[in-house]
Amino acid sequence: MSRVTEIRYVGYGVVDFDAEAAFYADVWGLDRVPSDDGMAWFKTPGHDEHHVVRLRRAEENRIDVIALAAETAADVDALAHKVAAAGGRIVHAPQALTTPGGGYGFRFFSPDGLQFEISAGVARGPGRPLSRWEGLPERISHIVLHSPDHQALAAWFCDVLGFKVSDWLGDFMCFLRCNDAHHRFAILPGPPCLNHVAYDMPTLDDMMRGAHRLKVKGIDIGWGPGRHTAGNNTFSYFVTPGGFVAEYTSELDVVDFATHAPTVHVPAPLVMDQWGIGTGGPQTLPHAHPNPGLYVAIEA
Repeated sequence: MSRVTEIRYVGYGVVDFDAEAAFYADVWGLDRVPSDDGMAWFKTPGHDEHHVVRLRRAEENRIDVIALAAETAADVDALAHKVAAAGGRIVHAPQALTTPGGGYGFRFFSPDGLQFEISAGVARGPGRPLSRWEGLPERISHIVLHSPDHQALAAWFCDVLGFKVSDWLGDFMCFLRCNDAHHRFAILPGPPCLNHVAYDMPTLDDMMRGAHRLKVKGIDIGWGPGRHTAGNNTFSYFVTPGGFVAEYTSELDVVDFATHAPTVHVPAPLVMDQWGIGTGGPQTLPHAHPNPGLYVAIEA
């Protein structure tokens, strides 16, 4: 069955373009990808995904697109058919992509109005093994979204895009997988918007060393360090100059994509954070508000 297999990148529109670009290049630990389109594209140093962040100058801070991967062009075509058959609004049909790395893909709106892309055949970029203590990201680990009907959106991810449910936190947070990582998406109640984007660090030590780098550069932890129960991953959350939440994480559980059985975890302080020693909390991070320009296509 054709399905999504991975996360590729997140495209942001930002008011203070220079500050956001400096954050990803000089603070977060990403490498700039050359381009001549006036935008900033970044990749992680520890993986060959062509890029994981795209920044565009905008009049308001917003998520422009969330890009996902499929295995083949035939899978892209099949997924476009499934999205359309499910009533999804197609922005453009499968075609050759002109963004850096090329490939073949289509864009569409989720039921909540966020723009997504699914592609295959995108060029790979340079990647290198990261040494312990470098404190640099390997890849995007997962994305968390808010939705006004989170249970329906979770079902849509499964029925249309081929995800599977890994766990629930009570009845309000669903963890979804598209490969052997415990989750690549999670969905919470709230207005349609991004909650955060998480990046895998090679080890717990690297997560802590990355957090140290941000502290030295004047950016404090918004929540953490800690360890979640669902996925068993460690975490430290930060806020970018544009007000987006980014997470360093490590040690996310590996599960069998086909057979892993979901668990419902009862919400409690030591379920949200098994260590219970971190600073801050979800309430200290930016509050969710509807993403500007829902159902408005940004072509870049």
